[in-house]
Amino acid sequence: MNFDYSEEQQLLADSVRRFLQNKYQFEDRKKIISGAGWSEEVWAQFAEMGLTALPVSPDYGGFGGGAVDLMSVMEAFGEALVVEPLLPTLVAARLVGRAGSDAQKKALLPALADGRLRMAFAGSPNANVVGAPLAHKLIVLAEQDLFIVDAAEVPMQPYRTIDNMLAARIDFSPSKADLLAKGAAAAVEEALDFATALVCAEAVGAMKFACDTTLEYLKTRKQFGVPIGTFQALQHRVVDMFISHEQAKSMACLACSRVDSSASPAERARAVSAAKIRIADAARHVSQEAVQLHGGMGMSEELKVSHSFRRLTVLARQFGDADHHLERFASL
Repeated sequence: MNFDYSEEQQLLADSVRRFLQNKYQFEDRKKIISGAGWSEEVWAQFAEMGLTALPVSPDYGGFGGGAVDLMSVMEAFGEALVVEPLLPTLVAARLVGRAGSDAQKKALLPALADGRLRMAFAGSPNANVVGAPLAHKLIVLAEQDLFIVDAAEVPMQPYRTIDNMLAARIDFSPSKADLLAKGAAAAVEEALDFATALVCAEAVGAMKFACDTTLEYLKTRKQFGVPIGTFQALQHRVVDMFISHEQAKSMACLACSRVDSSASPAERARAVSAAKIRIADAARHVSQEAVQLHGGMGMSEELKVSHSFRRLTVLARQFGDADHHLERFASL
């Protein structure tokens, strides 16, 4: 299987990385999370680059891209620890595109594509939903049916996650909502596999940063007059980190590819669950080693590696932890 990006995918990845390097350095992110918790200016720039339109059908102002097209974007987001709620909106767009009526698609998807509309998906009427405080509309799964509702109509308790994402616990009632689709279990499972594959890609990006910054630290931190990176025991640990990252990246590529190309839901689910199992293990290994090899300062608020540790801890569990996906894989 060819895991190389196409020219268009590589150009998009380069564009996103340039923007994040110029406008989303760690100090910029600290200002964002110490304030409103997200940046409307950054969100507008993401929309201008076409990120919100990427998975939307061309019939509704999008580009018709899939998980592979978004993989490089999510890797870049993972490296920069982006807090703006792109993934919740993309998952909601996926559900509208596959389960909504023609009228609902026409009403929602163009606004989603150009970034004017933010949405989030709740897997139950009383779920904890990342991105809910910033969403204009929510899609909620109640029993086997999907409902769509104005976020302002849903009682919610906003909070910050440990990785500084904006989330809320909602209390949804179908009486105030419009029906999006009945018996939508298959559409929801497909959308969650899409989301899980992209979470795997985001984790790969966060792992890359953790590996790179740890290697740089070992090259510069001195003990007994020499860089600690010259100690063979530490070299072995860093090599193991990089191996975990490369294995995780391969599995994330496979998962994204299967989400886009597999005609069999079972085959898609197996690939996604296998990837999440590997990514969860690698996220734990890489994040913990990065912190330990930095010593006590590895957990300090001022160091980006501590924030990467938190993000990887959350990503390892988002859309199902390793135990959940191990059971799912075995059942398939």
